[in-house]
Amino acid sequence: MFTRLNKIYHEFPSLFWTVVAVRFVDGIGGTLLFPFFALYITEKFGVGMLEAGILLGMSSLFGLIGGMFGGALTDKFGRKQLILFGLVFSALSTLTFGLVNDIKVLYPLVIVVGLLSSISHPAHEAMIADILPEKKRQEGFGILRVVANFSWIIGPAIGGFLANINYFYLFAIDSVISCLVALVIARTIPETKPEPHAHEESQSLLQTFTGYRFVLRDSAFVSFIIANIIMMIVYQQMYGSLSVYVRDYHGLTPQHYGGLMMTSAITVVLFQLWLTRTIKHRPPFLMMAFGTVFYAVGFFLFGIFTTFILFALNIVIITIGEMIVVPTSQALVAGFAPAEMRGRYMAIAGLSWAIPSTIGPGLAGYIMDNYNPNLVWYIGGALCGLSVLAYYALHLRLGAKPEFAPAKEERQPLPATTD
Repeated sequence: MFTRLNKIYHEFPSLFWTVVAVRFVDGIGGTLLFPFFALYITEKFGVGMLEAGILLGMSSLFGLIGGMFGGALTDKFGRKQLILFGLVFSALSTLTFGLVNDIKVLYPLVIVVGLLSSISHPAHEAMIADILPEKKRQEGFGILRVVANFSWIIGPAIGGFLANINYFYLFAIDSVISCLVALVIARTIPETKPEPHAHEESQSLLQTFTGYRFVLRDSAFVSFIIANIIMMIVYQQMYGSLSVYVRDYHGLTPQHYGGLMMTSAITVVLFQLWLTRTIKHRPPFLMMAFGTVFYAVGFFLFGIFTTFILFALNIVIITIGEMIVVPTSQALVAGFAPAEMRGRYMAIAGLSWAIPSTIGPGLAGYIMDNYNPNLVWYIGGALCGLSVLAYYALHLRLGAKPEFAPAKEERQPLPATTD
């Protein structure tokens, strides 16, 4: 086991491992707070899931706009400064959220925070694409998944405990962690934006923004993002609606929900590296379809299962799909994107999360507050089925192109023979 890990370590540049380390620390702060945010809103302000969903949706909507600005700024000015801005602003805004006592104040606050906190998101993904060669990206994103889920093992466990004492502790700790991570990045990570070619003219900021039209003309890429959006409308319910659903309809506590998130994290830590190394030799769009089948089954079963043990089993089913889908999707986006437009491609790819996060919580909240809450999961299973068909269609259309070819299996050299 140690030999295998040591081999993996030496296959990637040291700068990649530095980024991995800071993402791990930052992830602890995020997972400490994020899974409990819907619980915080509904409990502190005494509102239903519909209003909580509207607030979360507003944050995502303006985050979508901020991410679009961030993608262009990433391509124009580089990665590092955008990431530092995002971390410092995140620290300030997180602390502010924890101090608000009037829900009316949350509405303008989520607009400002949504706009500015998302500016750095495309820069994070572009930096990884800069650092790693094409054939290492899928495995590199898989490693980031493992490290992120180490954070999920630690963060929700602490967050569930602290949420039962005082939600403000979650906001304060996340804010401190963001500041510490910003300091480490400022001192240890260089700018990774590729140098322009000698004959390449520098674009104005306006030209950089108008470059989005070239991204949107990439019909294959846009089709892929639409399939992602349909699937992600369902997937993101696991981090918002599910916490309220298991509390209000099955009597589980925040600590139970934290345990479910830990189950997912442990599954990723144990199996992600092995699974990523296995699927990198398979057609990527087929792997997207295969992984989404697990989503369809898992989310549908949330409407049937009723006990903590069965919910935990269901989380494992969904996590198997997640381990296939997430690194494959990230590697595909990097494969679509020309080097000089990575930030903008990553920003459009961010719609895969931003649009579902904008409309998903409100739609799920409306169903949960007015109809049979199990409908959220039955409809979710059907939507994932649509995405499965879309990914298979993309495989038929794009699977033969060299930029989407799976990595070739490494053949062991034949032993030398003597005559």
